[in-house]
Amino acid sequence: MIVTLAVAGCTTNTSEPSDSARPQRGTAAEGAVGPVRELTDAEEILIERAEQLLVRKCVEKEGFTYWLTPVTSVEERQSRGYVLSDVDWARKHGYGGQLEKKAEKIRRSDPNNAYANSLPEAERIRYSKTVSGDPSKGMLSVELPTGGTVQTPRDGCWADTRERLYGDRATWFRVKKTATSLTPLYVPDLVKDKRLVNAVKAWSRCMRAAGHDYADPDELRDKRYVVTEGLSPARAHATEVELAVAEATCAGKTSLARTARSLEREYRAEKLRQYSDDIAMYQRMRLDALARAKDVIDSQA
Repeated sequence: MIVTLAVAGCTTNTSEPSDSARPQRGTAAEGAVGPVRELTDAEEILIERAEQLLVRKCVEKEGFTYWLTPVTSVEERQSRGYVLSDVDWARKHGYGGQLEKKAEKIRRSDPNNAYANSLPEAERIRYSKTVSGDPSKGMLSVELPTGGTVQTPRDGCWADTRERLYGDRATWFRVKKTATSLTPLYVPDLVKDKRLVNAVKAWSRCMRAAGHDYADPDELRDKRYVVTEGLSPARAHATEVELAVAEATCAGKTSLARTARSLEREYRAEKLRQYSDDIAMYQRMRLDALARAKDVIDSQA
């Protein structure tokens, strides 16, 4: 939901199956490309469905089979963030443990993986290159603001799909990787801000009064697995729900949820000014992709 406390950069090769990652929910940017906004969860889902349709069409042109797989629902996407504040969601899902197990089951049973593994070696290699690209034909490379480099193949059905939806693939890869890797540039200062520190202390007092002694949401998330270890699935879920409801209730009763939202907006505006054009371009290209994705979906109706 709010502040994502991820502060590590990386060096990796990547051809991830979805390009819907977002830098932060609910903010608008304005740069050289004009005023833009972030996508809603429902809009991201539409793009992901269109991506799969385009990839399937591309793969089938090469003589292979490709199955559409379930896309994460709006409800399943609501567990992100530093502190829970939606009591109703917490009461139903806890921390989303059951949703995570469902998603993992879907990943393990992906028919595309089984299909690839069933192919003879030469065809399996050709299938992989068809879907994800051939590194020997060139890689797109981006240096992250936080250090390190990420790469992805220039070709393949996923690369072609992204270019069709988002536009120029090199520009898209650059602005996406930049816009979605900026939290380490401001979160270390944000978490030391006295306004957040005081809000976390108030939240901790509220949790303690409710019978849950945790210094901050991170400690709760780290230890919730210990609390539920060895319990039956039903009891583990009930325990998770109890903790999550208490967390969300205290986030609302105290100023933590409001303060975290406000400070993230403030720190992003202050610390990320030099990246405002990249962020705005990222959001613009996603809005363009949304319009094109609607056309793709409509053409399949």
